Order: sequence, then C-alpha cells, then structure tokens
Amino acid sequence: MSIEPVARLLEPGRGPWDPEASDILVCRGVRDETHDVRTFLFESEQPARFHYEPGQFLTLELEIDGRTVNRCYTISSAPTRPHLISITVKRIPGGVVSPWLHQNVRAGSRIRAVGPLGDFTSFRHHASKYLFLSGGSGITPLMSMARTYHDLAEARDIVFVHAARSPADIIYRHEQAMMSHTNPHFRAVAVCEADSPGEVWGGFRGRLSLSMLQLIAPDFLEREVFTCGPAPFMAAVRAMLAQAGYDMARYHEESFDFGTLMAEEAAEAAAPAVPGEQVFKVEFTKSRRVIECGPDTNVLDAARKAGMRLPSSCTKGLCGTCKSRKLAGEVEMTHQGGIRQREIDQGMVLICCAKPRSDLVIER
Repeated sequence: MSIEPVARLLEPGRGPWDPEASDILVCRGVRDETHDVRTFLFESEQPARFHYEPGQFLTLELEIDGRTVNRCYTISSAPTRPHLISITVKRIPGGVVSPWLHQNVRAGSRIRAVGPLGDFTSFRHHASKYLFLSGGSGITPLMSMARTYHDLAEARDIVFVHAARSPADIIYRHEQAMMSHTNPHFRAVAVCEADSPGEVWGGFRGRLSLSMLQLIAPDFLEREVFTCGPAPFMAAVRAMLAQAGYDMARYHEESFDFGTLMAEEAAEAAAPAVPGEQVFKVEFTKSRRVIECGPDTNVLDAARKAGMRLPSSCTKGLCGTCKSRKLAGEVEMTHQGGIRQREIDQGMVLICCAKPRSDLVIER
C-alpha cells in the first residue's frame, strides 16, 4: 500500500460506513489462512470507519455468471480496528460463491455489501468468563469477539476451543498462539480428528466430548458459552452441555447452515389454510407459476407450500438472499436490515418477510 492511501486511511473525521450512501467495498488484501481458507480485507470506497458488534455479518451482493447472488459471511475482523473489515471464507468444492471469491477477488476488486447485521455477539451478553466453541469455518464470529477483547486488553477470561479435521485445518492457529502468549486471560485449545500429512497431532484427538471439555475448562458451567459451526457440531454441543446440567439460558449459537430452520418453516407453511380466509394471487414471471397466499402468510412460505424452490437463507429478513423485484401489487414487509431503503423505493422486496395486501406480480 502506497503512502497516499495510508495517509488517507488515517485522516481524522471519518464517519461511520453507511451502505445506504455507498455500498462498495474495495479489497485491500487477501491472506491464506489454511490450504482452503482465505481472508479478504476490505476498505469502504468512500472514506469511512466500520462500526459493528463482534460476531455480526455482512451480506455480499455478487455478480456471478451473469446473475446476482447474495451470500452472508461473518465479519472476522474486530471493530477495534475500524478502517478495514474482513471476511474469512472456506472454499467449498462444487459451491457457487466461495470458489468464485477465491478465484476472482484480489486487491483492488470491488464488491457490494449490506450490513453489519445479526445479534450473535458477546457484546449483548456481558460476562467475566466466556467459553467459545467453534467447528470448522464457524470460528470466524468467535475470532472477531476474541480479537476485540484482546485489543481492548480487558481482563475477560476466555477459553477458546476449536474443532478441526487436522492440524492443517486449524484456522488462525498462529494468531491464537500469539494471543495466548501475550494475554494471560486467553487460552486457545484445538481438537483434531486426524493427523495432517506433515504433522502428527499431539493434542486432544477425535471429536469434542464432555470428558475433553471437563479437562480443558473444568469451570465451564460457570462460563457464558458461544458456539458456531456446522449444524451437527452445534447439536452435539447442546446435547453435551444439557447432559452436564449447564444453564442453557447462558448458551448462544449461530450458524449459516439454515437447513433445520428452513425445514421447520416449510412445515409451518404446509399447514392448511383457514376456511374463508382471504387469499391473493401471486404470479412469478420467470417461473411462470401462479400461487395463492393469505394476508397473514409470507410469500416465501406460500411458494414453498406450492412446491416452489426459491433462493433463501435466513428467512428472517436479514441476509437478502430472497430479494426479488415486485412488478405489481402491495405488500407489508417487516425486515431486519437485509434490504436498503433505496431498493424498497425501486420496488424490491424480501419475500421471506413480505405479506400480500393485494394480488402480486414478482420477478422470480
């Protein structure tokens, strides 16, 4: 980075980043974390500082193969370093977005983003002692929290347990070792299922278990627990803590594997309509389908009930994945930040949280 951009980066008076005003992020660097995980660092195109709570996420809006794709990624950086913001992405073989990011995003690349969003953050659950449990790429929101407390030099007692397939798959391994070395209140422990080709693992081996946890953090019942990772990992953690008698009111989890939530909401959508309930027609122009939707049903739920498969992710109005253009009709929409006001003014809606108030025509 040349002297001029650095001077501009540090100039006083930078206001908070506002994606409503300028949603372009410029990549300033790419860093390999493991053989299949990369961190992408971004700066706002317009001079700004990033304000967020550690653990929150961004929704990226990407143009891939001629179509717009929205995808959520947790912020891996810390708000204590507000000039740059980063996401850490594991390349998924056969995926659409992660391989594209790995292959195409370089220093100077520009992308669009919305956020920060989300309520999975330790800042809303203050405690003197934390236990962070992560699996795979679920480490990113917890690392944002850990980096924040490290930068603030707060005397927060944090035990960070990360489950990985092998030593080669431990994300942020060296940084966590440095944090453990410089901060007596922080301790990082990895659990690996197998050896790497170039390293025999000498630490905790297998899958995280209650007996392991009792050895790693004997006082875990006293700690506020934050968990992120694949759905099976989090299910195993919940069962393990419940077995130990942990107070689950102090348990918090986040995952971008929304399969379980989607299945539950699909079941709700399949519930029979109330006799005599008013229904509206919803026409999907690209799918060439016309469905019926009641005034108390979200359009996405009605579409699922009719057997349609439409892009969606969070189903809460957060991520923007189901964003669609409304060509005709009126809706009542209660979202949680996954759409910009200017997009609403242009006729865009999030069909996961939009209920019809008339017949609709949707470009999907």
